[in-house]
Parts: sequence; structure tokens; C-alpha cells
Amino acid sequence: MTPWTALVGADELAARLDDCLVVDCRHDLDDPEAGPAAWSVGHLPGAFFLHQDTDLAGPKNGCNGRHPLPDREAIRARLESIGLADGRQLVAYDDSGGAYAVRLWWLARWIGHPEAAVLDGGIQAWRRAGYPVDRVKPVAQPRGALSLRASLVPWVEVDAVLAALQRADRTIVDARTPERFRGEVEPFDPVAGHIPGAVNRPLQRNLRPDGRFKPPAVLRDEYLALLAGRDPATLIHQCGSGVTACHNLLAMEVAGLPGGALYPGSWSEWCADPARPVATGPEG
Repeated sequence: MTPWTALVGADELAARLDDCLVVDCRHDLDDPEAGPAAWSVGHLPGAFFLHQDTDLAGPKNGCNGRHPLPDREAIRARLESIGLADGRQLVAYDDSGGAYAVRLWWLARWIGHPEAAVLDGGIQAWRRAGYPVDRVKPVAQPRGALSLRASLVPWVEVDAVLAALQRADRTIVDARTPERFRGEVEPFDPVAGHIPGAVNRPLQRNLRPDGRFKPPAVLRDEYLALLAGRDPATLIHQCGSGVTACHNLLAMEVAGLPGGALYPGSWSEWCADPARPVATGPEG
């Protein structure tokens, strides 16, 4: 069967649910226990839960952001332990329009696993389609080896972002809300503002009112306008902590414009060093 590598609809997933490893990625930045609590109340049948702060992130040292990348071998082993194997389809979902599920989608590609997708519209779309949820805790069943292979996605460290400030051929795209980008509010990090020269593409612009992604043609037109003739590979995507930036990367994948790089440390790493420049206000 043809693998899903970006989005999957509720009907498609329901037809192949037993063949997939499904992972619940629900999360609330204000309440770390909200995701596990929601999963315990009701989740897609067979869905495991992985936490943004622990399972899908590495150790914090105060300088590497709020959700540093995990060790590649660690995330490979974690996914293998719950049944992901070479060739097996992975599907991630949340209840936030994909804002958190995209992190697992990107991490799977980062360890070289292409068969990874996000449930379009999340658990709300699943429920609207009339499919059941349950409270049963799944039992992990080994399905074979999950290989650690070459990354399928590019990423950059903070030094590359600093260098990009001096280069006209690189553009930094910030997925946070306009208010956070402009520095009017900052609920999570000690400094408000944005990386100088960055452009703001809030992840919410990728979605329809019902929480599903906009059609590919619409996303393509919007991102071509943002690119203004530049190669998608020249973009560096960031957000608050390297999680929701993956939403813009997935949207560009859906639009047929792949190749942008993730800055995993994002604003939370950037603003941890007072020597790094900070801008406030609108773009420009």
C-alpha cells in the first residue's frame, strides 16, 4: 500500500488502522499533565501516548531551548519499543490542528523513517466522522527492527541562524502568533520579540476553520507568495521551542514545496543568550 508521508484523513486511517502505529501527541504548554489526562479519558483505538516534554525532547541545560532535540538513537529506540518498524506506517495526532503532532512527524523523518503522517483535523475529525475512541491502554508488540538511517530533513544550529542574519539568500520564518512575534506578549520565555529579519507565518494560517489543513493548491499559492521567488530550501523555520515550526514545514510539504530547514532551539534557545540580537514590532 502507498505510504502516507504528510497528511492522512480520518476515513483513510480508519480503513487501515490495524496496520498503523498511532501515537497521541496532545499537549498543553501551560499544563504538562493535560495530554496524558486527555489520552486516559479517550484516544484512538490502539493509540500510544508520547509526551512533548520527555519522549519527544532531550535534556534541557538552560541554554538549548525548552524542547531540545532528543538523541537520535533514543527516539529510534523509543519508537521501536512501541512497535514502529521499518516500513510500518506511523500516524500522529493531537487536538490542536496538528501543532504538536507535527513534532513526531518531523522526528520520524529525522531518523530516516519516511512512512510518517499527521491525522488531518486531529481527534476532532476522527470523532466527527463517527469513529470510536476508547480508554484501553495498548500493549506494545514488537514488529521488527526500526533502523536509524540518514535524516530525510535538514536542520540548523544557532550558529547557522546567526550567519543567516548577514545573508540575503536565507530567510527565517517564525511560526508563533503575531503578538508573540512582535514582542507584545511572551508567556513562556524570559525575553519577548523575534530574531531580526524574520518573517511571521503563524501556523494557524495553514488551517481551515475546522482544524484541517488548507487544500494543497491554496497552501502552495500562500507559500509561493512568502517565498517571492526564493527556493524553499533557503528557509529556516523556527517558533518558540522547535515544535510548532514543524507545522509550517508540513504545510510546505503538502504544498509541494519541501526542503526548508528546522532551527530546533528556536526562540527559547535564541533569547537565552543576551548577546544575540532581538527585534520587536512588525516585520521589516
